Amino acid sequence: MPKIIGRSLEEHRREVRSRVFDVLRGQLYERGFDAVTLAGVAAGAGLGRTAMYNHFPDKESLLVAFVEDEATRYVERLTAAVATADTPIAKLATFVRLQLRVLAEYHLPPGTALASALAPAAYRRISAHADPITGQLREILAEGVPKEDPEVLIPMITAALGSRQVVDVPPERLDDAIEGAVRFVLRAVGMADDREKPENQGI
Repeated sequence: MPKIIGRSLEEHRREVRSRVFDVLRGQLYERGFDAVTLAGVAAGAGLGRTAMYNHFPDKESLLVAFVEDEATRYVERLTAAVATADTPIAKLATFVRLQLRVLAEYHLPPGTALASALAPAAYRRISAHADPITGQLREILAEGVPKEDPEVLIPMITAALGSRQVVDVPPERLDDAIEGAVRFVLRAVGMADDREKPENQGI
């Protein structure tokens, strides 16, 4: 019988998932999704192959679970950060800043590559986690530029923030690159105001 980690089966399950996701995160960054194997992730997490298959029967289910976990934690982080801002400008600046920070911190397969790697149902399941993020942006735009159609602005902002070229810069230039992107987005939607500096620049 496999050794139980922690004081209960639930705690064991959480610990196993945490270990596996930490290893997967590193391997995705270093190798890319195509090179990841269940056996390699299991070895990195200190699990036997049988124990790994008990939690994740195949590589697709592992990736879906990982992305869902990352997305849930990110939405919580984003919601808390935006809630600390007290103006629409500060809220949008916070949103842009955090989106780019996360893009710089993590490397996941881009949307088209992910779509080809997963079955349609699995990809739709992952994509659904973008809805709360889009909803947060929609609320900010409705408050800050009520005369503009958010359904026009949202895909434009999303496209701008999805480019890794913005954050693929030397570490010492990352802060300036992100702040330049913040200014660009604020000007693009008509919310720029030189008299009011965006808040939460430490995010």
